[in-house]
Amino acid sequence: MLRYCLKCYKAIEGGASLILFGIMGVFLASILFHFTLSAPVDFPIGKLLSVERDVPVSGVAQTLKDGQAIHSTFVFRVFVALFGSKGGVMAGDYALNKKQSVYSLAYRLVHAQYELKPVKITIPEGLNVAEIGKILSDNLYQFDAKKFSTLASEYEGYLFPNTYFFLPTIKPDEVIRVLNQTFKETIKPIELDMRKSKHTISDIVTMASILEEESRGVDMPIVAGILWRRLSIGMPLQVDATFVYVNGKRKSSDLTMDDLKIDSPYNTYVRKGLPPTPISNPGLAALRAAINPTEKPYYFYLTGRDGKMHYAVTFDEHVANKIRYLY
Repeated sequence: MLRYCLKCYKAIEGGASLILFGIMGVFLASILFHFTLSAPVDFPIGKLLSVERDVPVSGVAQTLKDGQAIHSTFVFRVFVALFGSKGGVMAGDYALNKKQSVYSLAYRLVHAQYELKPVKITIPEGLNVAEIGKILSDNLYQFDAKKFSTLASEYEGYLFPNTYFFLPTIKPDEVIRVLNQTFKETIKPIELDMRKSKHTISDIVTMASILEEESRGVDMPIVAGILWRRLSIGMPLQVDATFVYVNGKRKSSDLTMDDLKIDSPYNTYVRKGLPPTPISNPGLAALRAAINPTEKPYYFYLTGRDGKMHYAVTFDEHVANKIRYLY
């Protein structure tokens, strides 16, 4: 009887071990299965996956794995085969907006679910092309800000500041086309006034670009009248805003006496007349001010610590304003 019981115990013990090993196997398999299917910890949220035509599934799978979007190229290929009757993926640009499992990614690529949504981008008045490029690259997938700045340099002043909705895959040349076309459409109501003006359209746009930097929306027509008056008597414009094109400095407080002596066509302290090109992209208010300046007897102006503009007819009055409102 004892021998029989020992045999029963060993049989039960063996069976329990098998069950335990089976449970552990299932548990480990489920962990491995979940790990394989789930999104990696470093899933590239906010990136763009570009799938070229005729690229094999294996190549796409390797790109996803290298980019830490999937754990297993084999599992991805299996799901692509299951979801697609032809076992392939559709070419195009796919937005990776959130973490997704391998089977979710496979389904999207088989069914061309790009999930590209227009991005709202606001371009303020008075930015130059480099600054616009920075805003675009901060908000769009893999946008080439350097290429944009190079291509857009000849359109400086003619890229209208506004709020736009761009697909995240838009290219620099297309952005330039849209912004320039918006400029052309926006100035239509004032285009006749521009042509009737004693100044050329190019000079008006350049003056408006300076007004954006010099007055920042405060008393633009008065400042425009002062600057046109200086030009009319052959006086140098002597504006600090143009130094962004000379040495990158934007603030008057950053400029030194040596800066003011730099020989550059954009240094309006040593060169008379307007700079050769606009220095920023003006809005409609600045363009209107350049066309319709307010005539005052002033030749000088400054923005005080109080944020207000202060004007003077003579240089001595201007010096007095500096002492009173700046120091």
